[in-house]
Amino acid sequence: MSDKEKRFTELQELIRYHDELYYRHAVPEITDAEYDRLKKELLDLSVELNIPAEVMLVGDDRIEGFVTKPHREPMMSLDNTYNEGEVINFDKRLQEALLKAGNAVAGELPYVVEPKIDGVSVSLTYKEGVFVQALTRGNGIEGDDITHNVKTITSLPKKIIGKRIPELMEIRGEIYMDYATLQKVNKLREEKGLPLYANPRNLTAGTVKLLDGREAAKRDLKLIVYGIGYVDGIEYERLSEFHDALVSWGFPFHRKTWRVNGVDDVIKAIRELDRLRKDFVYPTDGAVVKLDRIDLQQLMGSTAKAPRWAIAYKYAPEEAITLLKAITVQIGRTGAITPVAELEPVLLSGSMVSRATLHNEDEITRKDIRPGDYVVIQKAGEIIPQVMRVCKEKRTWESKPFDFAVFLKEKGIEANREPGQSVWRLTAKKDPVKARRQIMHYASKQAMDIENLGVAVVDQLVSKELVLAIADLYRLRYEDLIALEKFGPKSAENLLRAIESSKTQELWRFIHGLGILNVGAQTAKDLAASFPDLAALKRATAEDLLKIDGVGEVVASSIIAYWSDAENQQLLDDLESLGVCPRNLLSKSVKPLSGKVFVLTGSLPTLSREEATVIIESLGGRVSSSVSSKTSFVLAGEDAGSKLEKAQTLGITILDEPALLEMKKHFEGKGDADTVEPLIKKTERQGLLDL
Repeated sequence: MSDKEKRFTELQELIRYHDELYYRHAVPEITDAEYDRLKKELLDLSVELNIPAEVMLVGDDRIEGFVTKPHREPMMSLDNTYNEGEVINFDKRLQEALLKAGNAVAGELPYVVEPKIDGVSVSLTYKEGVFVQALTRGNGIEGDDITHNVKTITSLPKKIIGKRIPELMEIRGEIYMDYATLQKVNKLREEKGLPLYANPRNLTAGTVKLLDGREAAKRDLKLIVYGIGYVDGIEYERLSEFHDALVSWGFPFHRKTWRVNGVDDVIKAIRELDRLRKDFVYPTDGAVVKLDRIDLQQLMGSTAKAPRWAIAYKYAPEEAITLLKAITVQIGRTGAITPVAELEPVLLSGSMVSRATLHNEDEITRKDIRPGDYVVIQKAGEIIPQVMRVCKEKRTWESKPFDFAVFLKEKGIEANREPGQSVWRLTAKKDPVKARRQIMHYASKQAMDIENLGVAVVDQLVSKELVLAIADLYRLRYEDLIALEKFGPKSAENLLRAIESSKTQELWRFIHGLGILNVGAQTAKDLAASFPDLAALKRATAEDLLKIDGVGEVVASSIIAYWSDAENQQLLDDLESLGVCPRNLLSKSVKPLSGKVFVLTGSLPTLSREEATVIIESLGGRVSSSVSSKTSFVLAGEDAGSKLEKAQTLGITILDEPALLEMKKHFEGKGDADTVEPLIKKTERQGLLDL
């Protein structure tokens, strides 16, 4: 294999890796510009090596847990450019191709120029004016069904009212979040010691792929539509004509678009948008240029992955050079240590920046970042600035590589890095920073939900050494609280009442509040649903834990390690002696569907996915995202896909919506798990499972 062939293979793997991070996990490691450079290098090599374009990689955002459905028209990506000269060449290529095809256009070509929102692409399907489905781009041919989350978008018309409404159509758009929502979510995550979202796009991508639409509704997703997918019943001569129809039907549309003739006016529009977008409340990273006439679009066609009649102009990300004065750390609730760059303040994207995330030790090593370096920082729509690279030509001779382990030791921070992980964690049990994080997490809404115990209060309690561990909360007295700054009698009474009330909080909240490594809210619910009380959970062996769907070896090991730690045992004993006795409302021991695992696939006639999940969980069942040997039932609806086929292969019982409702009716207020199978057989005999 030649060096170029090796590089081609290396680039394929590298791009596949970054696609996985970007499309499926929403945690990109590189900028769009760096990614596009990799794709261009791959494309150039494919031409040089005479490798067909079909082997070029296409991003794919489909993930496990979602039903995949086909687009009626392929949902393609756009070719990108970063300079105006390539936009001019794009116009020349179109004119030459049209002339060659015998369709010379008199005068200059008509274009539409739109802002390119940095969000998540979506295809919306309407039948006879009624919204019925939303799909992600997926691989361009088929995408994940995210209808349950898109329904939460308040600006989305559920039914179109107006003139000339097609019988069936796919409308293309972008789901996004504004900067204010990102800052609100990040503030809550920071209080809990959780990693922050770097930008609105990452948060949006994570939200549209939530299985629980109720959680998505809390995130305030927004939408803008801009294009045509499939249309049946009505023809449009121009894209701008369809845009006018969208506005008349009440769809959210761009604040500003341009309809121009000729590439000179296209360039003017791109420059004007660059000035205007700085005042937008949502992230825009470029301008999209499209032929306006639909007959010319059809004539130009497309490549394997992108239309030939459109191009995306990407604005160069704003950067600044400044001095990295020092490297410090911040500590999360589990003791995770994140390095932070302390910078000489510099103006970037309209705000003064004095700190930037360094992610982890490996990132510092890979970029060879050292205190005293001059570094390039970038936002490019990012809320959290990042150090992109070091200006090594400015580095002084006395500069030395940064040793993270030595740094922690010099600071007196007791920590270690587990093999195979990039994160360092505190080992010292009495660290005040860690104590603040743990107490904030324990009191948070996703855990024990103790009202009036905010950041300022916790800071005072820890600094005065009134609370250095969770158990100390239950030792607080009225006179302790009344002495705090800005605390009056009413505040003290309210907080004491909230702390007392938390003693009988739900078991899953207590488990989550303990801050066990790798145990989040959902896993805490799974544990509570599988054991009658905390004592039974503490007695569980690794083998017992691994029987729980969703608990793997890593999680099981973390739980066992937590119970085995002497200080944790003392904490739990202290909490018990102080009257903390959580209630287990999820215990399957008192529910008829104890131990039953359901998988949902397809669209149900009347129930949403969330409504079906509520019914199943109310009866003690658990909803899983994938079919396996542990699956008890598959609840299938219209357009059920590969999950149904796999369930049939494994011999798993298939239910439809009437069967689930029959089950709910039977078990409400009575019944036990032993009567489930006869009921299923009954529903089968009634023909309820005739899919």
